[in-house]
Amino acid sequence: MLIANNWLNFLIRFTAMYHILPELYDLTAERLLEHIDRAEYFSGTVGFDYGDVECRLTASLIVYRRREVLPEGEREPVCDLVPVWWEFHTVADGVECLNDFSFTEIRERLS
Repeated sequence: MLIANNWLNFLIRFTAMYHILPELYDLTAERLLEHIDRAEYFSGTVGFDYGDVECRLTASLIVYRRREVLPEGEREPVCDLVPVWWEFHTVADGVECLNDFSFTEIRERLS
């Protein structure tokens, strides 16, 4: 029975693909920017729940900013993130699932 359960977990883990929806990309970008704050380099993990799925982005990123001068003052929002390394994990019902996460989707949300 234990072998059957392990085999089932293996099949679920490596055959089920979790599709990343636009809303999840939006949430991931928002949480990531909160963690980056004013830094020029980010190396860390951002974890959160999305419905019943646990999500975790671990990344090392170079942060590029642009200077904006406005009547109410200056600011330097993030204009690009260049990933040195990243991985995005999705865990549903205690089982990690493969996913189709693309860091390009995060970068596109910054412009």
